[in-house]
Amino acid sequence: MGNFAANEGLSIFVILVWLGINAFLFVQFYLVFLTDKWFYTRAILGDALSWARAPAACLNFNCMLILLPVCRNLLSMLRGTIQVCCSRTAARQLDRNITFHKLVAYMIAVHTAVHILAHLFNFERFMDGQLNRDAHLITFVLSDIGNRGNASYLNPIRTNETNPTIIMFTTIAGVTGVVITLALILIITSSMEVIRRSYFEVFWFTHHLFVIFFIGLVFHGFGRIVRGQTAASLRAHNPLECVDKFETWGKNGSNCPEPEFAGNPPMTWKWVVGPMILYVCERLVRLYRYQQKVVITKVVMHPSKTLELRMKRKGFHMEAGQYVFIQCPSISALEWHPFTLTSAPEEDHFSAHIRIVGDWTEKLYLACGGDKSESQDAWMLPRLAIDGPFGTASEDVFRYEVVVLVGAGIGVTPFASVLKSVWYQTSQGQEDVFTKKIYFYWLCPETQAFEWFADLLQSLEGQMTEKGLADFLNYNIYLTRWKENEAAHFRVHHEAENDPITGLKQKTLYGKPNWDNEFTNIGAKHPGTKVGVFLCGPTVLGKALARQCLSHSEGGVEFIFNKENF
Repeated sequence: MGNFAANEGLSIFVILVWLGINAFLFVQFYLVFLTDKWFYTRAILGDALSWARAPAACLNFNCMLILLPVCRNLLSMLRGTIQVCCSRTAARQLDRNITFHKLVAYMIAVHTAVHILAHLFNFERFMDGQLNRDAHLITFVLSDIGNRGNASYLNPIRTNETNPTIIMFTTIAGVTGVVITLALILIITSSMEVIRRSYFEVFWFTHHLFVIFFIGLVFHGFGRIVRGQTAASLRAHNPLECVDKFETWGKNGSNCPEPEFAGNPPMTWKWVVGPMILYVCERLVRLYRYQQKVVITKVVMHPSKTLELRMKRKGFHMEAGQYVFIQCPSISALEWHPFTLTSAPEEDHFSAHIRIVGDWTEKLYLACGGDKSESQDAWMLPRLAIDGPFGTASEDVFRYEVVVLVGAGIGVTPFASVLKSVWYQTSQGQEDVFTKKIYFYWLCPETQAFEWFADLLQSLEGQMTEKGLADFLNYNIYLTRWKENEAAHFRVHHEAENDPITGLKQKTLYGKPNWDNEFTNIGAKHPGTKVGVFLCGPTVLGKALARQCLSHSEGGVEFIFNKENF
């Protein structure tokens, strides 16, 4: 239970607070529209009035939040502040920013659906109030108010010679409602995993419809479609006393004057203007960084179509495990893609290893001359823009005495930076390194992908042996898929001193790790210790490791799970 609280307690608390605020706003505004001010509005619309306005309040709250998790410079600043003044558990919550961004988006979708359905009923009932022209019906009497002179009105549909569709496309509320709904549908549907991975450009461009979404959202309430009785009218006309006298309202001898109505002033802008200003500042910071010159010092093509870019930028400072966003204007003026830094802070450059898996990376590969055998002149290399670096969970590696690093495929990149930093620190004889033991697991489906990273491991292996720190790093490399001819080659060379795949003294293992055994062994060797578990890999593997962290708490050992989420 204690292990669960350490891993998930604060996250669950944050989610419960967020859900609680949503529930409070929904109930609060549902009840607000049951008051006397809205008595006659409910006479036409019924309960659909509250069902439309309650989710609107929740939409304001969630639209206020939706931009904050993607203000990465703001989060990076907050992360540094929280790490100084608070616990690392609090800082880890910022690493789940994209998860929270998705949850808020789902909540917006749910409340939007309820809001739209309720307003569809409202428009039908407003229309019925005009079509059923019977002076003995209160719905018609209320709908007819305002048709004489300049008196206020309640029913926004002012004539029976129209229909809800025309009203929808000729009013501010109707037009903006249609626009923001279409934008939201496109944003959410294009964010599906299959589209985001296979057609990233579609995801990227449609996601920027959020600009139209927020513009429409701000102006949506300016039409003041939903109207209630004014405060002055309530003092002269008590709806509870006058509702049964609606046929004599305003006539001589009646003590019930005709009620007056007005729409609420727009409120949405008050909720979203702050986050919108923060996001504009975020974009200005990105624009400034876009203008900074980035020099590509070296391009290396590794096996398995992995491109290594070594770069320099004035004033660039990084920590192990951080990442940057890279843009190549000659490929796309709008697209920025995140890549983990594989260099160490101690190096005089920063680097990223980029797996060629999509249109953008393929174009970058060609622009950098990856398809050419001869060296490229520096002036022929494309211009790059860099935004970052930004903090990730891997930054916290050196805050744990015992660390478990798990990388899957190209997901090994953040740990390249970490292991390089370990190498430099031990080479320089630094004795203040808090981390005393690293368990490193790399799961890869093909042998070619091992080659670029094996060089680093070989250097680290030799360095640790030379310094008498051979036990500091325990690494396990797993090949999860192999061909029959490769298996025969492995069997022949199995007895060789070095592994036939990686060239390391530690032999490559085949299949997948038995995580239950691995965690049990680590827990037995380090009782009473907090062990940091770091993953850069697929969600399925993350769930498996999270379960292991929660279940292996015997002997006082505590596993703290951290996952890269950018």
